[in-house]
Amino acid sequence: MESSGAHAGHRGAQGSAHAAQSLNRLAFSATAHCLTGCAIGEVLGMIIGTALGWGDWETIALAVALAFLFGYSLTMVSLARGGLALGAAIPVALAADTISITIMELVDNAIMLLIPGAMEAGLTNMLFWGSLAVALLVAGAAAFPVNRWLIQRGRGHAVVHAYH
Repeated sequence: MESSGAHAGHRGAQGSAHAAQSLNRLAFSATAHCLTGCAIGEVLGMIIGTALGWGDWETIALAVALAFLFGYSLTMVSLARGGLALGAAIPVALAADTISITIMELVDNAIMLLIPGAMEAGLTNMLFWGSLAVALLVAGAAAFPVNRWLIQRGRGHAVVHAYH
């Protein structure tokens, strides 16, 4: 027969495991949400810059600007659906997404620059698309632990979830 103290300890361990699992799920969801906005902006920026024959730095600048725009926009749409006014949604989106998007953009664009020929490959070349896909996946993986840490401390996307 199990003592009540041992039983309570078992429940505590289960509760901790469940809390960690919930935190991981929320961090994954926040990272995927952020990565979606980043990917839309990044892909669009890369397509526009490459199609116009821009250099690496101009293309990256456009891709980064669009990644932030789409990343923040997706969060603001979510907040608006939750009933938050645009003026109130903007600072929440900035607080929730800035660190995550920054990490994703730094990692993603560094990888694109480090893969030989990726930026010059052109839109019809698998080197370009394969490099971009790998860069975005690695960027999401880099942002996950930071998002988890922020959420655990009531910051980042934890602020957004307070409005759902």
